[in-house]
Amino acid sequence: MTAPTLADLAGWLDATGEIGLPAGPGEVGPTDAERIDQIALLERLKNALAGAQGRIAHDYEESQRAAQRAAGRPASRIGEGIAAAVALARRVSPGVAATFLGLNRVLATEMPQTARALGEGRISEYAATLLARETACLAVEHRATIDEEICGTDLADRLSRKQLVAEAHRLAARLDAAGVAERQALAVKDRRVTLRPAPDTMAYLTALVPVAEGVAMYAALSREADRAKQDPDDDRGRGQVMADTMVELVTGRRAEAPPPVDLRLVMTDRALLAGDSEPAFLHGYGIVPAAWARQLVKRALGKTGVWITRLYTAPGTHQLLAADSRRRKAPPGLTDFVTDRDQLCRTPWCGAPVRHVDHVRPHRETGHTVADDLQGLCERCNYAKEALGWSSRPRPGPVHGTETTTPTGHVYVSWAPPLPGGPGDPGDPGDPGGSDGRAA
Repeated sequence: MTAPTLADLAGWLDATGEIGLPAGPGEVGPTDAERIDQIALLERLKNALAGAQGRIAHDYEESQRAAQRAAGRPASRIGEGIAAAVALARRVSPGVAATFLGLNRVLATEMPQTARALGEGRISEYAATLLARETACLAVEHRATIDEEICGTDLADRLSRKQLVAEAHRLAARLDAAGVAERQALAVKDRRVTLRPAPDTMAYLTALVPVAEGVAMYAALSREADRAKQDPDDDRGRGQVMADTMVELVTGRRAEAPPPVDLRLVMTDRALLAGDSEPAFLHGYGIVPAAWARQLVKRALGKTGVWITRLYTAPGTHQLLAADSRRRKAPPGLTDFVTDRDQLCRTPWCGAPVRHVDHVRPHRETGHTVADDLQGLCERCNYAKEALGWSSRPRPGPVHGTETTTPTGHVYVSWAPPLPGGPGDPGDPGDPGGSDGRAA
């Protein structure tokens, strides 16, 4: 059987739009039994396509690594930019792409039966990820044994995801108890605290800690909730007491006390002073309602402190006006300016917080540090653009844009997001390349 071409794959994509459409006049649609069969078959097809995509991504990684070695790149820099290119093609963040490449490297080199089960659509990509994760600290031969016992039989077809993980645990403990203990020790290094937005101007603050510390923290919060419920004047629910207690322990202030407004809240003067409904932007969270932002400022007035920085925008586009510097490194004021303008990492589909404000074109080529030639990037994306075959340049236009070219000649365009009070869509509909990564 001949392997499908790129045109064949594009044809499949077009054909999927016809699946499941209502029957036309005089036509007989599928029965419910046939619909269930279609769902089951499409699920296997979806899994099989994930396997095919993984194989192609692994081949791309191997080819790029060989090209970088042939170009004389230092061994410590081999592999730079590969995950970033795959991320742009998949429209995901570089972190997600790096995990994807790592999984398929393992499947191709150490877990052939899991790779086969995924390619046949018998297991999902997530199930394959779980099996790879649960065997990560084992010796290659032990990992191969688990791969064979679970996916070399029909066991993988019959077990749920939780059962797959449990079976992998059982086999790992039997084969290599020391490896399991090593993995548990290494997991401690992954402890961290993360923040992500929740609906209605709430946020999820998550701590990944060793289990003993996690249980102790939860027990302490539970005890405080039990104590508060004995107070008849305290009408808070148990979960509210635990959340308020954690805020007080971490910040050192009462939960109801207003925080100092150094949260980098960006809003128009109309929204702040004239009751306009234009939403605001809160760094680290995203868009917040104007009324909520005004209330935050109101609560802080006279109790903590409110510092206002005026940002001037260009008429029509509402883009921040440029600032200039002769330094190679952007000074604090210019860094804040670019961070306010870009909000999140400017790499398309990344969405990570801005960690570096760096030159679009290398400083060694331009000799200047100006806002139009700066962009906010996460750490991973900033390093990726220095990899072999990558280049970027500012995109001319009323909205700040950058154009990135990958080693394969694909071009991606990023536009600064609209600020409060600006137009809703910063993109350029007339752009011939756009952000879809077409080859130049």
